[in-house]
Amino acid sequence: MEYKMNIAGLDRALPLCPLNENLYIGAFVIFGDPELTTACAEKLLGKAPEYDYMITAESKGIPLVHEMARLAGNQKYFLARKKPKLYMNGVFEVDVRSITTEGEQKLYLDGADAALMKGKRILVIDDVISTGASLVALEKLVEEAGGIVCGRMTILAEGEAKDRDDIIYLEPLPLFDKDGNPID
Repeated sequence: MEYKMNIAGLDRALPLCPLNENLYIGAFVIFGDPELTTACAEKLLGKAPEYDYMITAESKGIPLVHEMARLAGNQKYFLARKKPKLYMNGVFEVDVRSITTEGEQKLYLDGADAALMKGKRILVIDDVISTGASLVALEKLVEEAGGIVCGRMTILAEGEAKDRDDIIYLEPLPLFDKDGNPID
């Protein structure tokens, strides 16, 4: 089963994947699709509030935030990692539980990046927002670093996330029943 939709002017078919026996989600992956990544980055930048830096979580947000930064003049951006790296010092960490990843995870921010965030407007970027758990984790990292969350942007707002007024997104993505019918 798949769900066909138009995203940033491009037609795509999202495979439907089960969360449980009655609930399915549309799998949206921009990895390997530079045409879609660039189109989405352009559209999101056109809606972006003023910001100093952007941040995303590893890993599906990476191509999007990279392309947004490139299109905006090769700006620096930050990445919250799933594991600390040897080169990271003064690491900040938060817990996160995403609906698309089994179990609890952590996100880590390098202390050097945190120092650059202090007092700056930070735009939080993700590919899809559903429950908002990843978004909350990123916001905690920004706040711990002394940054100011100035906006939240995503390509797709899944399920009830489409009703939030604090998220800028391109398209709503429904949830699906076991037969592949949209339920929102």
